[in-house]
Formats: sequence, structure tokens, C-alpha cells
Amino acid sequence: MCAMPERTAKLNRARGYPYAIPPGSFTWRGGSVAPFEPGACDGRTPVLAVGSNQSPQQLTRKFGASGEIPVQRARLSEFDIYYSAHVTVYGSVPAMLQRAPGTAVTLSVTWLDDRQLEIMHDTELRAGNYRYAVIENIDLALDCGKSLGDIHLYVGVNGQLMHEGNAVALQVVPAEGRRPKALTTAEVLEIVRERVAPNVGAQDFVLKLVDDPGFRTACTEAIAVDSVPFAHPTSDPKI
Repeated sequence: MCAMPERTAKLNRARGYPYAIPPGSFTWRGGSVAPFEPGACDGRTPVLAVGSNQSPQQLTRKFGASGEIPVQRARLSEFDIYYSAHVTVYGSVPAMLQRAPGTAVTLSVTWLDDRQLEIMHDTELRAGNYRYAVIENIDLALDCGKSLGDIHLYVGVNGQLMHEGNAVALQVVPAEGRRPKALTTAEVLEIVRERVAPNVGAQDFVLKLVDDPGFRTACTEAIAVDSVPFAHPTSDPKI
């Protein structure tokens, strides 16, 4: 059984997704937040961040205490950010982008150099729950006034989580014209628990997701049964 500090840390990490997201553009620099510098984006690959990759806390987990990543706020029309139909190794139900006509969602673009892109691929693609792709014919308005018509991103391969016949949006992610219910990750974990393991206590359920890979896989399979796949054409990134 977990010691109390370890237990609390696991519960907080699972339920706290996608962690604190600054309201404006910033530069992640060696674990701290610095002002955004547009010129630092030159020569880097723009990759859409729809969940915890918008958070300095998560970037520090992935990239350690060195290097810098420009993170630019943007507004993407006709899309929203929903919960994906899978569970992460740290017990969260994470985010995925999805088509949402009439909605405009605020998110971020991470500008990654080649080495950082390799690290991000390892963290996002290793478990097989996302694939790396490009979406085109989009309206992505950067906060500097420029727009992008295509962008790299990680597409959720399991599709979006459905609850009572509807998508579930991330409550902490702002959007205009949003139609589905928006919930916290803690609330979504309760939905998953009630669906797949109603006889397990709330805290024990989250800890079992973290500590038992077989149970975690079974939960992912259960919530993916009625999921909805990504609904926008994709292409392979040009190498």
C-alpha cells in the first residue's frame, strides 16, 4: 500500500490534469516561466498543445531543467478539446482535439526544436494512444495576429470519450460556442469509475489505474467501445 505522501501525489497528479495553464503566451525555460519571445520560434516545428503540454509543470516533467520552449496562445475555429477514450499511465483521462462546428477553442502552440520533438514523440507516442499528424485547411489564429492554415499535432487514436451520448469537454479550457458539458478530470474519472468499476472506492480506483497496467488497459478498452473518432482529415508530416 502507498505511503500517504505518495498516495496523495498520485491522486493529485491523476485528478489535476491538465494542470495550471498560463492565460497568455510564455517561454518555458528550464522549469520556469519567462516572457514569450516571437523570434525564438524561428526554425522550430509548431505543434498543437491541447492538454497538459500547455502547462509549464508538465513540460518540466518531460524536458527536465534545461532548454527552452516558446508556448504561444492561439484560437482554433471549428474545433474543441474533449476527453479522450483512454487512461494514461499516471491515471488521468487526457485530452484530444476534435471537430466541433460553431466552436472556437483557446489552446497553445509549442514551438519545438528537433531534439525536443523527439522527446515529445517519446512521451506522446510510446503507449500507442496518439499518432503524430498534420491537419490542414484550418483557421488557427495566433495571439500575435498571424494565422496558420495547418499544424502538427497528436491525434487521439481511441476517439473521444462519450457520456450519456455526448462528448465531454475540458472545463479548464476556454471555448466560445461550446455545446457539450464541460467537466474537470476528477469528475470524468468518477464517470469512468461508475461505468467500469462501481464497487471500487474513488481513491482506490485512481490508484489502481496508476499501479495496475492490466486494469488500466481494461478500462481504456471499456470506455473506447462507444467512442467517436477524430473527424478531420489528416496527413503525414513531411520529414
